[in-house]
Amino acid sequence: MTRALTDHLVECRALGRRALVCYVTAGHPDPAASLRLLRELPAAGADVIELGVPFSDPLADGPVIQASSQRALEQGMTLDGALALVSEVRPSVPVVLFSYLNPLLAAGQQVLARAADAGVQGVLVTDLPVGMDPEREAWLGGGPLEFVRLVAPTTPLARMAEIAKHGSGFVYLISRLGVTGMQSQIAADLPRSLAELRSVCALPICVGFGISDAGQAREIGAMADGIVVGSALVKAADSSVDDALVLVRELRAALDSLAS
Repeated sequence: MTRALTDHLVECRALGRRALVCYVTAGHPDPAASLRLLRELPAAGADVIELGVPFSDPLADGPVIQASSQRALEQGMTLDGALALVSEVRPSVPVVLFSYLNPLLAAGQQVLARAADAGVQGVLVTDLPVGMDPEREAWLGGGPLEFVRLVAPTTPLARMAEIAKHGSGFVYLISRLGVTGMQSQIAADLPRSLAELRSVCALPICVGFGISDAGQAREIGAMADGIVVGSALVKAADSSVDDALVLVRELRAALDSLAS
């Protein structure tokens, strides 16, 4: 396993740079636009790209990302297609494959190696909590990709420590319960969740779920090592790639205003 993702985010933290993790759905709004996003997100300010694998039953996702996944599937996007996008672009920042478990299992035992060969550095599986399936967790954690783990705001401290121990790259702290989607307010208990997780976690911590504008990016960036933006970026891409890139630049500027 390489440590490109971990090393990149640790370097960002050392420089006082809040990491901007940008989620986009592979093949959305269409394959050509998806390629352009992968090419241009780094220059717009993304530190990490989360590339969502379209899935027919995305239970953890809100309506915006569900719709993007369906649109990509209707145009023939697959896991192999997502890897082909990465292979063609070879983005200048780390790429994390964001997937449900079933597409990875259906792709076969060598899918992690194929992803690494395509230029992917990490993997995040939305429906595989720590301890649920040790054999598959060992497969993911022992492969060539860094295994990013999720922490919910209701997670007890001891379990936070267990999750952090079994992850790499960064820990994705979910800012609130529910599905993905833009929110007008930040969860009141987020500072407590962040402080608890930081007390047991040496990895960089990035907060996601609901961040939709520069103001929220600045507020959460002041507490966390980075932010994850998904639904707002996908919604902007529905209009145009240019709109999505404008949003990324606004988020980057907001985070850079916090640089120490």
